[in-house]
Amino acid sequence: MTTQADSRDLTRTQTNAAGALLAMVTVFPHLPAPGLRLEILPPGKAGGTYAWGVNVSIHDGLGHFEQWRAALGLDTDDVTAYLDDDDLTNWLQVSGTWSGVPVQIIGYFRFADPGEPQ
Repeated sequence: MTTQADSRDLTRTQTNAAGALLAMVTVFPHLPAPGLRLEILPPGKAGGTYAWGVNVSIHDGLGHFEQWRAALGLDTDDVTAYLDDDDLTNWLQVSGTWSGVPVQIIGYFRFADPGEPQ
């Protein structure tokens, strides 16, 4: 059962995440445009709880992933690679906090087939 206090807390944390998203597009207009969305993100490596945050999705190359990772100050040691055997669904992921709000960057990619022209 959700109480009125729970509802106010949920609204505040969602509003904080929305403010961080707006700040990202204001502070980083020079970076490649990612997919940005508010969502409830899982706890980070240090633990914690699920919380409203900003998901940054990169579909245009791992260079763009790296630009956003560096801009948000997320540690390279926290980047995790997920590689699929079929080479169709590979991605890098890093989570952290920016402006006091949880953030997650996911960069999707495919390995180039050396037999195919680029």
